[in-house]
Amino acid sequence: MAAKARARDLGIPFEGKTGKFNAITDVSEVEVGFCTLIEESKSGKPEVGKGPIRTGVTAILPRGKERSFNDFVFAGWFSLNGYGEMTGAHAIEETGFMQGPFMITNTCSVGVVRDSVDQWAVEHGFSMHLSTVAETSDIHLNDMDGFHVTKEHAFSAIASASFGRVAEGNVGGGTGMICYGFKGGTGTSSRIVNFADRDYVVGVLAQTNHGNSSQLMVAGASVGLELPKGIDYPRGRNRSSDQESTNKSSIIIVIATNAPLVPHQLKRLAKRASLGLARTGSISSNSSGDIFLAFSTANPEAHGKTGEFNVTMLPNKEMDPLFEATVQATEESIINSLIAAETMQGFQGKVNALPQDLLIEILKKHNRLVQPPML
Repeated sequence: MAAKARARDLGIPFEGKTGKFNAITDVSEVEVGFCTLIEESKSGKPEVGKGPIRTGVTAILPRGKERSFNDFVFAGWFSLNGYGEMTGAHAIEETGFMQGPFMITNTCSVGVVRDSVDQWAVEHGFSMHLSTVAETSDIHLNDMDGFHVTKEHAFSAIASASFGRVAEGNVGGGTGMICYGFKGGTGTSSRIVNFADRDYVVGVLAQTNHGNSSQLMVAGASVGLELPKGIDYPRGRNRSSDQESTNKSSIIIVIATNAPLVPHQLKRLAKRASLGLARTGSISSNSSGDIFLAFSTANPEAHGKTGEFNVTMLPNKEMDPLFEATVQATEESIINSLIAAETMQGFQGKVNALPQDLLIEILKKHNRLVQPPML
């Protein structure tokens, strides 16, 4: 099966040098896994408890399946707008460590995924009870109130986690999500930064479920304002009424790096995702859960140390390249989620994919398109 086109394949320009996979997995040790649930209604019509189901679970393992459950990573988080949920946040704030994997699912499945991660840990001989699980709402496309995500689905996401290329669009927790009025979901990107004669990697993964179509910006162009009437917007809205849509929902952004950063620096890094999000047009609306987390794979075994011990860290004054990389990779991750996503019919109707031909036409008009590579 051929790989899906990504934003760069269409000639959309982005700043910065990417890693091999242009994904969060360019950070050594980081693995990503998905469980995607797409099922039709058991009754043949949309009905709570019977479907259709358009949801899933995403697992990000900072040190892979072998070490994430007992070698915790330094982490920091930031809420740009807190109309959302992320379990484990208080423990991260207090201790500076994130325990185990970072999981993303839908709003109604946070509890079962959280319990499942802890059960996975216990069954595999680890002691870990403060899991980190975040959510965005897929209630338009998914029978979210039917509570279809189970322990087995969370286990599957963890078990499938791997290095290398990362699937995007309608996968995992992003399966039923909507981004800027079009089909959204999962997107990822990475950047390589060099300073002090060493390369460091910043990788980002976003679950996008935010914004109205009129807000969308791509490569600095106000694409959302120039889309013609007639596109089938979600919830049956036409071009003019879509500007007043209350579907503003949420975005979860995860930032990984191998740079030696300690918790307060990772919180600073997490804040910079806000600027990458803004580049795509978001205003972080009142009803949006815009929650970001950053972790570092440096300083292994720091959590299990006893007595006095040393950690490594970069000086604050040398963090600007990492800030810039975070902004760039966040922007590209969001656009990648839109480019990879496919039109989906679901619980309350249909959500169209972003029309790539119209997108290219608008970007050409604004001289924002570069020559795409060979596909």
